Amino acid sequence: MVTIDEDKITSIVEKVMPSVVNVSTIHFLQVSPFEIAPVSGVGSGIVFDSDGYIITNAHVVEAAQRINVTLYNGEVLSGEVIGKDIMTDVALIKVDRKGLQAARLGDSSKLKVGQFVIAIGNPFGLAGGPTVTMGVISALNRNIQTRFGLMEGLVQTDAAINPGNSGGPLINLAGEVIAITTAIIPFAQGIGFAIPINTVKKVAEDIITVGYVRRPWLGIVGISLNPTTSTYYNFPVDEGVLVYRVAPNSPAHLAGIREGDIIVAIDGENVNSIETLKKIIESKKVGAEIEVSIVRGLSLTKTKVRLLALRPSE
Repeated sequence: MVTIDEDKITSIVEKVMPSVVNVSTIHFLQVSPFEIAPVSGVGSGIVFDSDGYIITNAHVVEAAQRINVTLYNGEVLSGEVIGKDIMTDVALIKVDRKGLQAARLGDSSKLKVGQFVIAIGNPFGLAGGPTVTMGVISALNRNIQTRFGLMEGLVQTDAAINPGNSGGPLINLAGEVIAITTAIIPFAQGIGFAIPINTVKKVAEDIITVGYVRRPWLGIVGISLNPTTSTYYNFPVDEGVLVYRVAPNSPAHLAGIREGDIIVAIDGENVNSIETLKKIIESKKVGAEIEVSIVRGLSLTKTKVRLLALRPSE
């Protein structure tokens, strides 16, 4: 039987609470040609640093025209969205306040299935301050389909996560934030998902420093090949990614990759689908040089490609 030190748990929660905030939003919806109605929303967030940066979910501030951030002491501040990243469901809000208590951020690469975690948030916008629930990490690297698209590499937990918890912290027993909860999967019953804090940190830091999330970019539109399609169209290989289009001035274009080429490997790792190619590219850093193996005609060639940052408009 597992023994839980209640005093330790309450001490951890007390230390983390000042870094947890409530995020309330309003956007105006035209319900008739002559009537506009305010629509409110609620979520949670954490203090990213003492200069007033707040992390929450992108879906919490989606379409928000007014944002209020309520601090642990009950003070309400006006918030402004500095940036958001739909792919990871992370948003950064700025409030005009210095000296806030920043949350201690952990290292999500060290997470293990079965370790205890605590979720703190504001479920359903209930009055009386944040709610605390406890559970374990049920699984790692979960991929789920949401209305915003595919979310990858999520932490799964059985700690209760409900609407309003979105953007709140999932913490370990050292009092470190190891993930940010997301409650955008309406069919999840007893299953909660959270965004690993290492992903959140990178998104927030990129937004603060350059204004957008820096992601490595190859610059092609491709089609996955399999033995059936390759045989039908008489391609020289059974698997790979057929380059359908190359973006002008993209890394692929600058490296001489052409439409009709078939990418079969990157840095010696086989590429058998567009999904595999995407994962390999996303695992690299902006500015990294990769070796792309290409079948052109009946010849296998290799070319060096330096990955550039994908800007939001590209």
